[in-house]
Amino acid sequence: MLGMNAIAKKVFGTPNDRKIKAVRPLVQKINDLESSFEALSDDEIKAKTDEFKKRIADGETLDTILPEVFANTREAAKRTLGLRAFDTQLMGGIFLHQGNISEMKTGEGKTLVAAFPAYLNALTGRGVHVVTVNDYLARRDAETMSQVYGFLGLKTGVIVPDMDPVEKMESYQADVAYATNNELGFDYLRDNMQSEMSQVLQRDHYFAIVDEVDSILIDEARTPLIISGPAEDRSELYVTIDKLIPELTAEHYTLDEKARSSNLTEEGNEFIEKRLIEMGIMEEGASLYDPESTTLVHHINQGLRAHVLFTREKDYIVRDGQVVLIDEFTGRMMAGRRLSEGLHQAIEAKENVDIQPENVTLASVTFQNYFRLYDKLSGMTGTAQTEAEEFAEIYGLGVVEVPTNRPIARVDEHDAIYRTAEEKYKAVAEEIVLSHIKGQPVLVGTTSIEKSEMLSELLKNKEFLYDIASGIRKRAESYKKEADKKEELQKSQEIEAFIRSKETVPHNVLNARFHEQEAGIIGDAGRFGAVTIATNMAGRGTDIQLGGNFEMLFDAALKEAGDDADPVAIRSEIEAQLANARTKVLEAGGLFVLATERHESRRIDNQLRGRSGRQGDPGRSSFFLSLEDDLMRIFGSERLEKVLSTLGMEEGESIVHPWVNKSLERAQAKVEGRNFDIRKQLLKYDDVMNDQRKAVFEQRREIMEGDDLSDVTKDMRDQVIDDIVDQAIPAKSYAEQWNIDELLEATQQQLGLDVPVKAWAEEEGIDDEDIRERLYEAADKFMAEKEEQFGPENMRNIEKQLLLQTIDTKWREHLVTLEHLRSVVGFRGYAQRDPLNEYKTEGFELFERLLDSLRTDVTSQLSRVRLITEEEQQAMMAQMQASGEIPTPPAPTEDAVDGFDENDPTTWGNPSRNDLCPCGSGKKFKHCHGKLT
Repeated sequence: MLGMNAIAKKVFGTPNDRKIKAVRPLVQKINDLESSFEALSDDEIKAKTDEFKKRIADGETLDTILPEVFANTREAAKRTLGLRAFDTQLMGGIFLHQGNISEMKTGEGKTLVAAFPAYLNALTGRGVHVVTVNDYLARRDAETMSQVYGFLGLKTGVIVPDMDPVEKMESYQADVAYATNNELGFDYLRDNMQSEMSQVLQRDHYFAIVDEVDSILIDEARTPLIISGPAEDRSELYVTIDKLIPELTAEHYTLDEKARSSNLTEEGNEFIEKRLIEMGIMEEGASLYDPESTTLVHHINQGLRAHVLFTREKDYIVRDGQVVLIDEFTGRMMAGRRLSEGLHQAIEAKENVDIQPENVTLASVTFQNYFRLYDKLSGMTGTAQTEAEEFAEIYGLGVVEVPTNRPIARVDEHDAIYRTAEEKYKAVAEEIVLSHIKGQPVLVGTTSIEKSEMLSELLKNKEFLYDIASGIRKRAESYKKEADKKEELQKSQEIEAFIRSKETVPHNVLNARFHEQEAGIIGDAGRFGAVTIATNMAGRGTDIQLGGNFEMLFDAALKEAGDDADPVAIRSEIEAQLANARTKVLEAGGLFVLATERHESRRIDNQLRGRSGRQGDPGRSSFFLSLEDDLMRIFGSERLEKVLSTLGMEEGESIVHPWVNKSLERAQAKVEGRNFDIRKQLLKYDDVMNDQRKAVFEQRREIMEGDDLSDVTKDMRDQVIDDIVDQAIPAKSYAEQWNIDELLEATQQQLGLDVPVKAWAEEEGIDDEDIRERLYEAADKFMAEKEEQFGPENMRNIEKQLLLQTIDTKWREHLVTLEHLRSVVGFRGYAQRDPLNEYKTEGFELFERLLDSLRTDVTSQLSRVRLITEEEQQAMMAQMQASGEIPTPPAPTEDAVDGFDENDPTTWGNPSRNDLCPCGSGKKFKHCHGKLT
């Protein structure tokens, strides 16, 4: 019997159905315009861009011109790329323009979809950012789609690491810029550390289309982007602590794999204290609970985490003597990314590689707060529904499931659960070999490098494969039906015959070690009989095409043919080859996705599954699990284990039932919910800093954009005067209660003034306002004299640079203080006080203190600025040369260039201004005879 929700959905449709229905008339309008745009010449298509821009300038909205703009884009894509957008791609583009996430399955052409809203919104002249998960995709998509944008008269940019600053600035000025999320975030931070507007790269945060939006806005959002500088080197302490950790036993610490946390027990504390005292690191009678031991405790905790929570080949690899983190969601190396708070150094000590110095934060931002800077945000992915609540709550993004162009023909089988990992891997290998024998391409998903390489070794092991064949024969004997027995025996005979002929199963392994060959390995994964073992498949960006990848084969053939290549002939030859290969693969059943474990997140499982069945292709997906898998062991139901034991299953037997799938999905949903709560809590704390960050960054930008900041520095100076007067002369106090000595000292230290404050205070009838006014006047006169010495232009530049440098110094100090506050504020919960409220209150007080000290420091430093004498300048130069900061100039020589005549410039040759003077003085030409010309 149907429930009320099911009945309501049947009658009214789901909210998603209603969204799809609402845009169908728009899609129809675009289709109705197609013939008229087909009739336009190439120049007329391009001219449409200027027409659209004018109409927008005249007041038309983007929504009004959307059908025409999309029709123009579709025609441009047809003429440049030979691709005609499907109706479902137009739908995806409309939802992106509306500020939603378009959930579109793998192979539905998301790269082309982004071009429609990107072109439409770029017509405003404000620039659009298309965000990708890695450099390869940013370059590839920019190169492909620039053909479309260029045809329409727009400029395309690409933003990746290690670019020339001039090129990068040009890319930011482009109409549509393809960029990685990391580079956008880092450039935002770097822009807010510059001292001149000419050095600022980003112009606006108008509209961003985020590809693989779940990967970027959720998975990567757990780690903030940090620009840091070196701190004090504590390498020896990390090494010392690392030697102690292996001495700990199970009773010395607790381990919570669910929360990924570890802590010393009372016994562990006592043991570590005893060992530290023996090693002379702690004094006799000292305790880890002493305030002086804070640093030691921090190092011990990080050392413990490095050993018990971080596993080599899973969480990181050691490459070229460095610890390189692995993204658990994509399986890619994250070169350059380091764990903070000394954890990376603890892992380096554990792995006995060079320990890089710890860093202090100079600037940081979370992806959540960076992407919320955009006026409009949208995204694309194949899997977003499971995180719809988080997208809505954190980013205000709705998720719309766009229908596939063709119905999905993939068969998704129920999970098969085995008792042990050994039994599971035998079953996995059996499926791989049997699929390979019949030519069905197999994509095997694993969760770590270690497991992918272990499975690879098993497929190369002849004895292991024979063992599988004998296991099938043994299993066949227990079957009661003769037909089933015959089918199983047939399988074992096929495997044995295969081993005799080939010995091992040919396969490719794709993990962080083979990151460079990624596109090629994925491109080959759909070939007849291909076997590909991969660690996670999120955001790979390359489709697995049945029979093989045309672009890759075509490029390889062109390269091989060299200068004599006939592209037309090569194209038709490869198309014929692929058509034949595709037919064979289709007959074998399409791509078989075989996962060897469930991930904590359903999205990652769905991304792997979605690699099969693209564009209506047939396919199959199956998950093989065991009770020893991490997810099952940590989060799995104990009831499930009891059920399997009660069933009295034979070795190699599995349980396959829809109830198992439901049970696992519930476990995954719990984990996802817990991870969301963690991210939400972290974001609440970061929001406190974010409000302050925005205020500081806005103030910095105003300073950089300003030409004359004398009013700003005067206001600061006046406020400092108010503060010191209020401090020394309390309100409604008598003259004998005034602290004139304190006032005199403050005027000298903070204002650089030598004024007769004591004499003023002794005058009859004088009050605090009179003293205030006299200090204003004296300070203004003092600064006016300085301006006369330096010149107005120099003074304005000094004010600007001093303001920026002081803001940066204070902000860095403030970030460190906030980090420390964040690490201890949690303990306030034990005193029945809300840690978040405590953090907000104290964070605000710290920020107010930052602003007060900023005014004081700027005023004090400006009062001390003076011109240095020529003797001081020479002494400074000599000191810098001695320390190697600047090179020592060559000693003067008496040897002038042959024929040199001081009175005849024609004999001097043609030296540049920075060359040595031809007179032989040893000075640069511009500082010697070059002065005369």
